[in-house]
Amino acid sequence: MDKNEAKKRIGDLKGSIEKYRYAYHVLDKSLISDEALDSLKKELFDLENRYPEFITPDSPTQRVGGEPLKEFGKVIHDTPMISFNDCFSEQDMVDWLTRLQNYLGREIRSDFYCELKLRSSLSFGLYLLLLDRCHE
Repeated sequence: MDKNEAKKRIGDLKGSIEKYRYAYHVLDKSLISDEALDSLKKELFDLENRYPEFITPDSPTQRVGGEPLKEFGKVIHDTPMISFNDCFSEQDMVDWLTRLQNYLGREIRSDFYCELKLRSSLSFGLYLLLLDRCHE
């Protein structure tokens, strides 16, 4: 894929992901499976890593979701959440661990317990456990 094709594909992916996120977060309607959406987000993430000149602040990789439903209240976390991204391979996990260590400025133990697919509340709970271990 050349740069022009990558730029076009990135634009297409951004549009698709935004459409699906809006339907899910605002309309409370799922238009595609979680796995399909994860696959689109992973493709966008990989393309933006390969062509960082095409990363823009409005990219789905640079922000979280869309407008939340009115039923959701705001939560302020005492400790910042560090994005895990979607993980489809062992290398994705290694790359995430490297980003985490760079962010924390030190090496951390890399023995983790992982589920195949985590939902937000479970993810946050496991995240807190992981973060607590990182600060030991």
